[in-house]
Amino acid sequence: MSTAPKGPTPGYLVWRLSTKWRVAVDRALAPLGLTHAQYTLIASLHGVWRSGYHPSQRQLADHTGLEPLYVSKLARALESSGLVRRTPDPADTRAVQLSLTPEGEEKARRAVAEVRTLLDRLLAPLGGLDAPRTEELTRELRLLLETPLDAPPDAFEDTSTTPEE
Repeated sequence: MSTAPKGPTPGYLVWRLSTKWRVAVDRALAPLGLTHAQYTLIASLHGVWRSGYHPSQRQLADHTGLEPLYVSKLARALESSGLVRRTPDPADTRAVQLSLTPEGEEKARRAVAEVRTLLDRLLAPLGGLDAPRTEELTRELRLLLETPLDAPPDAFEDTSTTPEE
């Protein structure tokens, strides 16, 4: 008996959805002169600064899941465009702190609104952003993202049901 999956695997579907999302975000943000990666950086900065957190370049890399070298490259390009300010971190002279310029703040607000509209369209088949199906999908995706790939398989046995005694 074959254990081959019927139809596309979950990994393939996640990859396809990721690709679909990146392409859609790139297209939506092109009129603003931003790529998806640049959006990730300025939208994250916009969000963390609003909550009172002033991240270093490394901390922002950790927050976004992007490689530190890539964040450095993006930050330099965004600095050249007048959207990001890079300054020495007062807490650590080896680190660089990132912030948005007023122009960067405005562009981040506009970009977040564009991506929010796009997200609403993506999630419409599930009932929209605030629908129970979307909340469940978000929980499942978070679980997959937070689970280390090197965790032992038995660490995730289903404990949601227990046999009757």
